Amino acid sequence: MSEGKKWYVAVSGEQMGPFTKQEVESKIASGEVAKDAHIFKQGMTEWQSIGSHPEFGGVAKPPPPPPTGSGSAHEIDYEIVGEEMQFVSITLDPQEACIAEAGSFMYMDPGIEMQTIFGDGSADSDAGGFMGKLLGAGKRVLTGESLFMTLFGNSSGQRQDVAFASPYPGRIIPLDLAKHGSVLCQKDAFLCAAKGISVGIALQRRLGAGFFGGEGFILQKLDGDGLAFVHAGGTVVARELVAGETLRLDTGCLVAFDSTVAYDIQMVKGIKTALFGGEGLFYASLTGPGTIWIQSLPFSRLASRVYAAAPQTGGARKGEGSILGGLGDLVMGD
Repeated sequence: MSEGKKWYVAVSGEQMGPFTKQEVESKIASGEVAKDAHIFKQGMTEWQSIGSHPEFGGVAKPPPPPPTGSGSAHEIDYEIVGEEMQFVSITLDPQEACIAEAGSFMYMDPGIEMQTIFGDGSADSDAGGFMGKLLGAGKRVLTGESLFMTLFGNSSGQRQDVAFASPYPGRIIPLDLAKHGSVLCQKDAFLCAAKGISVGIALQRRLGAGFFGGEGFILQKLDGDGLAFVHAGGTVVARELVAGETLRLDTGCLVAFDSTVAYDIQMVKGIKTALFGGEGLFYASLTGPGTIWIQSLPFSRLASRVYAAAPQTGGARKGEGSILGGLGDLVMGD
């Protein structure tokens, strides 16, 4: 790549480049690229609209604020146990605590005390008093989660364990938010985290991503400087995208992604492919830099297959394992 060709341009989820600054300005002048399109080059932390970048006549964008709860998350130790049906065992030092979704609790040592709380127990939630906690709880309702969250604290004088189980077959993903910063994830992915991690919401700013993204306008946003754990179905792979690199995937297979990743929804090209391809009309388009996490078995896909195969919905058993098929089921009383 030549020294001057360092700019990438993203228009409606399509990434182009690299270009020189003069080539970008030429495309703006010709109307091929609008001022509200986004650009990126090495050294930038996220994509930025052309009209707001100082090199193209815009005003310099202020640095992003530090993540919510920065410096306040408890330092916890953990172990992920199992293969298909995993659980995470968290070891808490005296006076340490963690938070978890209602219904994910598995077991705990005698020194662990359990408390139901509003909000997420982060510094911002506590600083806002009752109204701050009520607002945090309201945000959780918007994501389809329970109004309450559970706090597990070690009130003893020695290290104690508490464990949380995955809700269906898949993998538990540990996220070190001190390295990733803010992470956006699907609404039902969050499992548990160190106390001090903020569990909020993020609204989709693009109408396409909101209407057709599979998760609506609202995603969960995890902020802080400690460990958080999310759950996904099937096999999970982390994919690192460099600046300007784009990956397209099924909307349901997207588990989580760094806040620096540009997320959009695109329609499948071609009438025949869209109508008869069997993969839906839309897919997600993600443009780096940043990390994305992908699952091989979205729960919605698993649930739809089970529901379709249920006898009361018109599904039928195939008589696998018997040369008599349905007659064998009748004889054996199935």
